Amino acid sequence: MIPTGHVFAFALTAAVIIAIPGPSVLFIVGRALAYGRRAAVLTVVGNTVGEYVQVVAVAFGIGAIAERSVAVLTVLKLLGAAYLIYLGIKTVRERRSLLTALEPKNHLSHRRYFLQGLVVGVTNPKTIVFLVAILPLFVDHASGGVSAQILVLGLVFSAIALAFDSLWGLFAGAARDWFASSPRRLEMIGGIGGLAIIAVGARLALTGRKD
Repeated sequence: MIPTGHVFAFALTAAVIIAIPGPSVLFIVGRALAYGRRAAVLTVVGNTVGEYVQVVAVAFGIGAIAERSVAVLTVLKLLGAAYLIYLGIKTVRERRSLLTALEPKNHLSHRRYFLQGLVVGVTNPKTIVFLVAILPLFVDHASGGVSAQILVLGLVFSAIALAFDSLWGLFAGAARDWFASSPRRLEMIGGIGGLAIIAVGARLALTGRKD
């Protein structure tokens, strides 16, 4: 049983960290601007599930291995960065067809949006580092069941992330509605959204590199 004070302290810490926009938030905003609120929400759900996969990994020790191994962390980071850049380029190339994509029958499937968010969530190395470095600090070792406590705290983290990321996505999606009234504006915002995703991928790939 986790002491209530530990849960509240962790929730407050997680909220502060999550409130600061990172790669996942910027990716979600980029998807919202390019494809709308539905895509953003599905991306958020997928991203949250992906991050909880990391929680499970941390709970059973895999996350610690990744965090301590420079090679594993680097590979994970580069995979995530490459996937973001790929999605960004695809978004930019398809920006002229965004007006047609507003029609429900032409949207990507729910599964595609979800899976894309899932991949980004699973391959986000910053989340692994946070979970490995911060989450265990709020575990009560005297109560036993460390892995179970981490899984519970991970649910708290995921719930907060889901709420904050959804707000970002819905806000960006609402702003997109105004652009949707003009094909030229919509094409422009699609390009901006794609470039934002590419920038996030590039920044992620370069993070930690020394000149």
